[in-house]
Amino acid sequence: MNYVLAIDQGTTSSRAIIFDEALKVVAIAQEEFEQHYPASGWVEHDVSDLWSTTAGTCRQVIERAGVSSGSIAAVGITNQRETVVLWDRKTGQPVHNAIVWQDRRTASLCAKLRADGHEDVIKEKTGLLLDPYFSGTKLAWILDNVDGARAKAEAGDLLFGTVDCFLIWKLTGGAVHATDATNAARTLLYDIHQGCWSEDICKLLGIPMSLLPEVKDCAAEFGHTRPDLFGRELPILGVAGDQQAATIGQACFEPGMLKSTYGTGCFALLNTGATPVASQNRLLTTIGYQFGGRPTYALEGSIFIAGAVVQWLRDGLKIIREAKETQPLAESADPEQSVILVPAFTGLGAPYWHAECRGAIYGLTRNSGPAELARAALESVGFQTRDLLEAMHADWDAEAGGQVLRVDGGMSASDWAMQFLSDIIGAPVDRPEVLETTATGAAWLAGMQAGVYPQMEEFARDWSLERRFKPSMPEDVRDKKYAAWQRAVKATMQA
Repeated sequence: MNYVLAIDQGTTSSRAIIFDEALKVVAIAQEEFEQHYPASGWVEHDVSDLWSTTAGTCRQVIERAGVSSGSIAAVGITNQRETVVLWDRKTGQPVHNAIVWQDRRTASLCAKLRADGHEDVIKEKTGLLLDPYFSGTKLAWILDNVDGARAKAEAGDLLFGTVDCFLIWKLTGGAVHATDATNAARTLLYDIHQGCWSEDICKLLGIPMSLLPEVKDCAAEFGHTRPDLFGRELPILGVAGDQQAATIGQACFEPGMLKSTYGTGCFALLNTGATPVASQNRLLTTIGYQFGGRPTYALEGSIFIAGAVVQWLRDGLKIIREAKETQPLAESADPEQSVILVPAFTGLGAPYWHAECRGAIYGLTRNSGPAELARAALESVGFQTRDLLEAMHADWDAEAGGQVLRVDGGMSASDWAMQFLSDIIGAPVDRPEVLETTATGAAWLAGMQAGVYPQMEEFARDWSLERRFKPSMPEDVRDKKYAAWQRAVKATMQA
């Protein structure tokens, strides 16, 4: 049994990857699913799509890899975080569509809780801010707005989970209702210092604690898959939210190590070790990973729109057909134009946390076209990353924090985008040989628990660099560009 199956359930697609005993990718299967936008700022998923694409890609990848289920030692799961699923304990049927992490419908509830003076207590316990991004207010919305949901919840007939938890429940045939500490830490309901669900916050939001799953380490026993799914029972031995899984896959195990993942959104995590750092700059204090009941903490900055801005160029404006077309377009853009795109399509994340503002474009001329918009889209990701790093360096001594940024995710494959990122942050950007760091992290957790993969220290030594991007932009140009970005953001928030 030398193979590991990694499930990577994301915001726009589900993927399954088979890794061999050397932690190399053997085969990949991926399936996109529909996004639902029932109202402005609302984002939902059909829960059946999450399950069918996950189960389907798992079967596909096992067949594609040409391995038998008997040779798979373990299953690891990584997932879009904060997305909420509420389902019937007996039937397994969801009571509502999954409410996605990008959804902003609870902005008014968050504002009321903030006005009533609850944010400081919530931040102290959870490390999070009062924002619609997190799971707790989404769950409260379902209980308050779906007919019969609250009565069923109070009767103990419903179960809550983030996507990992729901998949575990489905994979095990309803035998296990559990999540890991990294996903629990994103719900707004979990006390990251005490390592338990907060009764006080649940009471504040009107959430019965009977809904909540058991919380385990990232590498732990999460039950076995139903034998009819893949031919035999497979042990589920590793779980982590996608950004924490990427942190693990990037081997950011030492305090001060920093990674940034560019998927639908962009998420930068700085390992702060055994000590949680309370941000003074509106970053999040969260659990990076947990082994043996001991959490390692991280500072996190979350950008809601990164790769999604390229999807907007493709699906919204229809000026590209494939994401890879953005690089040659950006390279051909008029250097005399300074078009700035603030992609606040679903509000602004860290360090601004402005739920209500929407996107804007500045600096358009009669000659602005697809090339300038493509360049502005890619540059917006670099600018937003610098926003995060500026806040992190203010919270965490820059010397201790180090100056090298490890990157991964789909957009990190763009040489142009990564060079601009290095230029605008004024620091080296390291791209690893393996860009599948999120799935790699989930696979390593499960495989390490199963005894297939090495322990942390040896795994970290095996991390290998594909390319280092070094800043080449003059400092005065860098500062001028970033100042223009800051003015654009300020104007967008005031609009």
